[in-house]
Formats: sequence, structure tokens, C-alpha cells
Amino acid sequence: MTLPARALALFISDLHLQALHPHTCARFFAFLQERAMAAEQLYLLGDVFEYWAGDDDLAAPFNQSVVQAIRTVADSGVAVYWIAGNRDFLAGQAFAAAAGLTLLAEPHVADIGGQRVVLVHGDAECTHDLKYMEFRRQVRDPAWQAQFLALPLAQRKSIIAGLREGSRAAHGSKSYELMDVAPEAVAALHQRSGADVIIHGHTHRPALHQADGRRRYVLPDWEPDAEPPRGGWIAIDAGGAITRHDLDGKPL
Repeated sequence: MTLPARALALFISDLHLQALHPHTCARFFAFLQERAMAAEQLYLLGDVFEYWAGDDDLAAPFNQSVVQAIRTVADSGVAVYWIAGNRDFLAGQAFAAAAGLTLLAEPHVADIGGQRVVLVHGDAECTHDLKYMEFRRQVRDPAWQAQFLALPLAQRKSIIAGLREGSRAAHGSKSYELMDVAPEAVAALHQRSGADVIIHGHTHRPALHQADGRRRYVLPDWEPDAEPPRGGWIAIDAGGAITRHDLDGKPL
């Protein structure tokens, strides 16, 4: 197989991988082999999994398949980085060691190809959704996480299933504006980081937003079976050029 020219960094998010969606998994594995293996850095910006109940679930066959696919990329010499999403924030050091990746706290600022870039999943910037922000503060609290992870794995999965169902129901009554990142939160992120470029996911509203010389790139969610198919990634080359790509790698 002929790989494309080596990219400096690739960025993806919101694959929501689960055993019930084998086509999405197959496209992700193909992306890792055909694209990520040709990069120097790979950034996974959250919600790679539909959910992560804790690192003691590493032995599950599906989880093993995903972890091993990422590990193969890391073992080839690609630096792999992970920012937690709202579905997989319980991924910890055992997961990172198994996958050969580095966990990053958000916001993470990186100099890539001469570009100063700030990376987040995106949910922390949805500050207009007050109920979600309250929930986020609770589940990101280390004490809450320690208490939750002390529960039996089966019980945790049952609780997560209930939360996912509740989330789907809540989304039906919320406006797109409420669930999108807040302009003032974006402005504050630019200000705090000193970065003119933001890359994030979470909202499932892929786009390039430009204002006042600043750019905000939003990653797509992945759903290859949708009509039209959804998915893609962002790339930065050695010269600092940033490009958006669809599932087939075509520039947008």
C-alpha cells in the first residue's frame, strides 16, 4: 500500500465507537492504517468511544481491538495524544499505557508547523447549557470519579446506559444554539491560550469559523452509514497549512 505524504499532525474526534457500529470501526481502522501511520502526530480529541466505563474494561474484546489498533500506530513511531470527551473522560493511565498514547489536559496549547493551536474537546465551551455544565462539573470531579470507579463494572455500565438515554431525550428539547459553543467562551479561550487557532469537536457541526484574524475549526462526528456519510479529519502540514478532509480524504 502506498501511503500519502507524511503529515505533521492529524486531528479527529467524535467517532463514538461501539460494537454495534462495525462500519464506523472499520473506517476508523482504515484511517489509522492509511492516514495516521503516515503522520508524525495524531490527536484524538474526545468521544472516540461511545462510552468508557473505566480502565478495568480494557479486557473486553471490542475495547481490546480499538486499543490495539491505536497501539499499532504508536508503535510505528507516531506520537499519539488524547483529550477526553464527554463520553470517555474516565479513560486513565492504564488505558493510555495499553494504547501507547499520552493523556492531555484541556485546554492544550501546541506549536504545530509554526501555528499556535489550542485543542479542546469542546463541551467545556458550551457554557449556555447550564444543566450540562453543572453535570460536567460533577462528573469531572476527582472525588466523584473515584467513588464511581469503586462501583462494580456492570453497575457502572448500567448507570452509563441510563445517562446516555437521558442525554438523548434531553437533546430533543434543546436548541442548537444552546448545545453549541458560546461565543464568549471561545473568545476567552483565545485570550487565555494566546492562540489564534482553535480545533475542537463535540458539537457535530463541522465548519471553519473566521473572525478578527482568528480561526476555529470544528471536527465532524463519524457516521459512514448516514446519507450523506459523515466523518473526516483535520491535518496540519510542516508548513503550517491547515486543511479539512472528508471520510475519503478529499479536502473540503
